[in-house]
Amino acid sequence: MTDRQAETAATGEGPSAPADAAREVFLRPGGDRRLAAGVPWVFSNEVRMDLGAKAIEPGTLVTLRRADGKPLGVGSFNANALIAFRLFDRDGRATIDADWLDGRLARALEIRERLYDEPFYRLVHAEADGLPGFIVDRYGPVAVVQANTAGADRLMPEMLAALDRVMAPDAVVARNDSTARAQEGLPTVVTTCTGRIDGPVEVREGGATFLADVLAGQKTGWFFDQRDNRRDVAPLGRNGAVLDAYCYTGGFAIGAALAGAATVDGIDGSEAAIELAAAAARLNGVDKVTSFRRADVFDELGRLADDRRRYRLVIADPPAFVRSRKDLASGLKGYRKLARLAAPVVERGGFLSIASCSHNVDMTAFVNEVAIGLDRAGRSGRILRQSGAAADHPVHPRLPETAYLKALLIALD
Repeated sequence: MTDRQAETAATGEGPSAPADAAREVFLRPGGDRRLAAGVPWVFSNEVRMDLGAKAIEPGTLVTLRRADGKPLGVGSFNANALIAFRLFDRDGRATIDADWLDGRLARALEIRERLYDEPFYRLVHAEADGLPGFIVDRYGPVAVVQANTAGADRLMPEMLAALDRVMAPDAVVARNDSTARAQEGLPTVVTTCTGRIDGPVEVREGGATFLADVLAGQKTGWFFDQRDNRRDVAPLGRNGAVLDAYCYTGGFAIGAALAGAATVDGIDGSEAAIELAAAAARLNGVDKVTSFRRADVFDELGRLADDRRRYRLVIADPPAFVRSRKDLASGLKGYRKLARLAAPVVERGGFLSIASCSHNVDMTAFVNEVAIGLDRAGRSGRILRQSGAAADHPVHPRLPETAYLKALLIALD
């Protein structure tokens, strides 16, 4: 959050959305085909980038017009980004103001309250919830907001005010430190906008209590997207040994312990995450069967194989190996290597749960790399389930990129 945004958040004053919306941007002839098909993005090569368009301040709300002048909708515009226009409303006369934001937030909240009994979930998932560039995660009375585009960044004061009206959180944190912001020419900063955060906040899921560092943890501090996968794989380790590679703050590990695993080992490269995982294990009374240690996962998997350690269930949920298209080839090899190293420590008849959160990797490519890795480890098996993110991470039907999470549950022979 910029100094000006912090000031406007405190005073309630913000940029004038109606005035911004009076700006106009025109498409090239035929540049509306993607938008007409339901895609809420317009790429820079589809826009008539004249001097007027280039002069518009990044993130400004504009009315988008077809080459012949027909209005196509209102959205944010950034002439310097690959995705130059992000649609907020298909009504070219719409005003993106307090009432508009309240309506979108209220609809998102209504859906989550039908899905979940407790207020721990992703409340807003960007375009899929009709709020391009915004992520909002809810931790009970605490909300964590990310503005990942220039348009969302300009609307942060209005979003903070709308959150206060719709869900009245005790504290709001702006985690504006994502890598996506760099692509929009935005600075990275973390700010406590309202209230006070004195330490990790609690997350309740599946009858368990976890801890999330919403100020410095990965993403917003917790991965709500793996909720369903954590629930589904936990019983598979019952009465056996479980290994949670990239355990982060213990979501999979503690779930497996509570489901009856005899022992659970968690590995992660972050000492801070390991400490939160161990604290959560104590909170849930499973600290006697869980053990967490800091280590490089690839190195540790090799060591465990050399020591002939075997586990009933191995979970491998790494950070994104492919952060951009240029990383695709090397990242795919990373998933292949992870499968090759994880398979030998799964006991015969055991299970491997492996995931990718790289949106540039589709399910077909992910399955192929995992299969090659298993082959090279000399293991055979069957995929029991292919899955994605939990329902609080909806997918925009015209943006396959929003189905970023891929997870495989494999029974190994």
